[in-house]
Amino acid sequence: MRNVIIIGAAGRDFHNFNTFFRGDKSFNVVAFTAAQIPDIDGRKYPKELAGDLYPNGIPIYAESELPRLIKELEVDVCVFAYSDVPYPRVMNMSAIVNAAGADFGMLGPKKTMIKSTKPVIAVGATRTGCGKSQTSRKIIEILVEMGLKVVAVRHPMPYGDLVKQKVQRFASVEDLKKHNCTIEEMEEYEPHVVTKRNVIYAGVDYEAILREAEKDPDGCDIILWDGGNNDFPFYKPDLMVGVVDPLRPNAEISYYPGEVVARIADVICINKIDSASLDNINIVRNNIAKINPNATVIDAASYLTVDKPELITGKNVLVIEDGPTLTHGEMKIGAGTVAALKFGAGKLIDPRPYALGKLKNTFETYPEIGVLLPAMGYGDQQVQDLEKTIANTPCDAVVIATPIDLQRIVKIKQPTVKVDYELQEIGFPNFNTVLKEFVEKQNIKK
Repeated sequence: MRNVIIIGAAGRDFHNFNTFFRGDKSFNVVAFTAAQIPDIDGRKYPKELAGDLYPNGIPIYAESELPRLIKELEVDVCVFAYSDVPYPRVMNMSAIVNAAGADFGMLGPKKTMIKSTKPVIAVGATRTGCGKSQTSRKIIEILVEMGLKVVAVRHPMPYGDLVKQKVQRFASVEDLKKHNCTIEEMEEYEPHVVTKRNVIYAGVDYEAILREAEKDPDGCDIILWDGGNNDFPFYKPDLMVGVVDPLRPNAEISYYPGEVVARIADVICINKIDSASLDNINIVRNNIAKINPNATVIDAASYLTVDKPELITGKNVLVIEDGPTLTHGEMKIGAGTVAALKFGAGKLIDPRPYALGKLKNTFETYPEIGVLLPAMGYGDQQVQDLEKTIANTPCDAVVIATPIDLQRIVKIKQPTVKVDYELQEIGFPNFNTVLKEFVEKQNIKK
């Protein structure tokens, strides 16, 4: 029996355990370590989910404790299992593990992908914030117009009670409240149930989730995997779509597992062509041609709509962007910034002098965020700190570029501007042609 630590961030790590290690007596998973997401260490992967071999559950420690844990728990192998990581960081982790005496490894698609009884379209990306979710929504919109029932399944974000989050189904805003969703979770689920009116599943145990999704009470013709960060799918896809970002050229060949997504994609969508330079677009296009020359390439723009542009023009504004996109996604400019520049904001107000509590900690951890405010809300305290930080920031208006109605979660006293963004394809090929061919090939009937 080999002692194992799974290095993760409350997502891929749990999935790898469930699909590969759980029930296998040749391995003994002695711990998980956690990173990227605040306040997810210090918990346990519960016995109810861990199976008969783990009657006490499995402890979750901070990743910083890894060298000590390897020695004290006599660990044989550490499995790296989270995403949106630059290659030097992956090998740095390998060096830490090897120096402590253990083997270092990563599990691939063959050992971790689950086969569905329904056709599966998977959407992934090469970095957090590429526009994967808007691509997923576009695909769903086209399939629904064809008269098909699409059930979406979202990459995990289990930050609460893991037993209760084993299988989650979201069909309305009330379901978001019922499951005590964080802001990060709502940003992914709410656009599906509010804008596109389709069901989305998430949780912890992705085989159990898949089997429920396949027999959804509203019907299911196609499963759409809406992948998080830049991870490769948990389900075996019949059509793999990858989204790349020319605002961060070369990320598609320098981040793990983003390059995996780019290499296995049947279709690659180059998004944000409207806001990237021609040189950067060509860098991305050339990289794709080298690593995946057979992929169908779709060009697209992230089309912005602004409800009250007059509140931006000439005004001092606070711009709030999607949290993970600014933090481990490392984006320097988001939809809110683009809208502020497009409509002639007088000045972007720096929120850092006014940040409180956990928001202040976020800026210390990710100093490259700059003058933007990430909509962090992994827990109640972060939400409270976000609300107070916004209130403390002197500005004429707040530009909100989160995928959700943030004012439903936090009170904002200043005038607000809502920025929405959807995928807009440019030229041919496009998703209509790709999806029609897919539906015909799979012989999917209405």
